[in-house]
Amino acid sequence: MSTPTSVRDLVGIGIGPFNLSLAALAHPLDGLDAVFYDQRPAFAWHPGLLIDGARLQVPFLADLVTLADPASPWSFLNYLKARERLYPFYFAERFHIQRTEYDAYCRWVSENLPALRFGHQVDAVRFHPEHDVFEVDYTQLDEDGEAQALGRTHTRNLVLGIGTEPYVPDPLRPLVETPGVPVLHAADYLEHRADLLTAGHVTVVGTGQSGAEIFLDLLRNRPAGRERLHWIGRTEAFAPMEYSKLGLEHFTPDYTRYFHALPENVRDRLVPAQWQLHKGVDAGTLAAVHDELYRRSLDGGWPDAVLTPGVRVRTAGRVATTKVELHLEHTEQDSRSRLTTDAVVLATGYRERPLDRLFAGLDPYLRRDSSDRPRVDDRFRLLLDPSVTAAGCHIYVQNAELHSHGVGTPDLGLTAWRSATILNSVTGTESYPLPQRSAFTTFGLDQLRPRIPSAREAKVLTPLVDGI
Repeated sequence: MSTPTSVRDLVGIGIGPFNLSLAALAHPLDGLDAVFYDQRPAFAWHPGLLIDGARLQVPFLADLVTLADPASPWSFLNYLKARERLYPFYFAERFHIQRTEYDAYCRWVSENLPALRFGHQVDAVRFHPEHDVFEVDYTQLDEDGEAQALGRTHTRNLVLGIGTEPYVPDPLRPLVETPGVPVLHAADYLEHRADLLTAGHVTVVGTGQSGAEIFLDLLRNRPAGRERLHWIGRTEAFAPMEYSKLGLEHFTPDYTRYFHALPENVRDRLVPAQWQLHKGVDAGTLAAVHDELYRRSLDGGWPDAVLTPGVRVRTAGRVATTKVELHLEHTEQDSRSRLTTDAVVLATGYRERPLDRLFAGLDPYLRRDSSDRPRVDDRFRLLLDPSVTAAGCHIYVQNAELHSHGVGTPDLGLTAWRSATILNSVTGTESYPLPQRSAFTTFGLDQLRPRIPSAREAKVLTPLVDGI
């Protein structure tokens, strides 16, 4: 390897809301050389789920920057001001905005930040001990997504924000991958909505927020008395999301620090048990489903809609060429049944994208836990071999630390705080002062509130073990 002519301070891979937040907070920091790459041609936030009327489950203050820097020019309120919509928003009195508006806000930010490079696909990342830098290879893509040029950059710090990918259960994966079979993930709902509205019978699998919104949209737009809808899922009930004020304190920096300090086996037990904190359904959405069902029963009949929780799909197959047969099991009754349907929408959630392909060259430097997952310290840095960190090189992660930082990992409310934490560590200065305390709840009997290390200390100190 030849000697790098220039070395950046920070390279971000992926430009979703989390790395977009990092780029927005990094923008005013003098002397910070940062660039962010994404293979997509432009910013897009779950375009297949921007259903008309669907709202964020967090207040508008959980934008890209406000909870770290309320005076930032990249706040949601400043976006409204730039669009001359501040007064209409004021009179609307909406604490929770529509998803389409959040997407438009993020696109506004992405179109005005100079450090973003869309149409750039990162191909490989390596560490070069001779020069103490990460080497990032990328391909610049044209408008059609074809390779246009190759490039390379060097950096001391990487931030991974590659997001999640749709999860399809094993029994249904062959159907999703077969052309012409009407089985699709919720991520593609709007693209196929017109066909689903005219399909003979539609089944929605998944009892979370996306499943509820899709079922409600189909219900509202199919003929009364001929809805022909099924809504099934594994959870024991169509359960509302925990939204009490003290319950929401699980999405604070205080709880994140508490969770990170717990033993690994305790964290692994807690995450699935806390599903209702982040995988339940907004109570307003459940109320809207019931209201629509009730409205359709006013003439004395019942809508042709079946809602059954506690059901899992064991296997699935094609019937003739146009239908799907689902083999179902009711977990509480220990009973089985079959359901023939014309289309299936899988609201089965998302999983973290694997890092193996991108990080193949870094695998010898990564430190893993007992389940072979990357270990992440309390500053969102992957634990690496000391030969890398001693050189001042670090890899940060965004929305890839559920196992180490808990249910707040994908939550938009912690976006700005995590971005500020990362930037304070990268710069070695307290660019963004962070709160010493953020919750009324004390989450452990021995939960102390020690002095938070200064940003300069945070940059040079690397914990030897995860969570201690």
